[in-house]
Amino acid sequence: MQKALDAFRDSINRVHHLGGLHKAILSLTTPAIDTSDLLRAQIVLAVSALDFYVHEITVLGMLEVLGGARPATSAFEKYRVSVGAMIAGVPTGTHDWFEADVRERHSFLSFQQPDKISDAIRLFSDVKLWPNVATALGQDDVTVKARLRLIVDRRNKIAHEADLDPSFPDTRWPITEADVTGSCLFLSQTVEAIHSVVV
Repeated sequence: MQKALDAFRDSINRVHHLGGLHKAILSLTTPAIDTSDLLRAQIVLAVSALDFYVHEITVLGMLEVLGGARPATSAFEKYRVSVGAMIAGVPTGTHDWFEADVRERHSFLSFQQPDKISDAIRLFSDVKLWPNVATALGQDDVTVKARLRLIVDRRNKIAHEADLDPSFPDTRWPITEADVTGSCLFLSQTVEAIHSVVV
């Protein structure tokens, strides 16, 4: 399980380095040069790091359930695997076939919104995710989920709508270093809290 957290930490460190690059370029150029896309890239990559973490922790958790290290959840018991993967993999005596099947099925999903993250975690843990994460963060779960949704919505505007403000054509939504720093910090704290709750 630590592998998933380490991968998230590496990813979020790269996001911070991109912020350093933004500061360096900003200090070497005039305000006429727009460096705000580096900030937008940070938001996209930070949410991507969260998504990747949930994918990885889910696979690792489900493998622990399959191996008997964790109790099966009702969501795990309802999880469907392909017969082809099972027939090909069971004779090998390993769980590689199961891992490959889970990864393939989940490759079409994103685990960014709070409900989707909860669905993924339920595949290997019955923990009441958001109330416990909120307690670890010293907040209430409604606030935590609302903040996460706002960050993911901003990521979606950047990734899918070119971050354009429809009220003012050809104008992008404003973004500041403080916006990005706050969002990245919140995502880091949230992932650390999720990990402490599910491990």
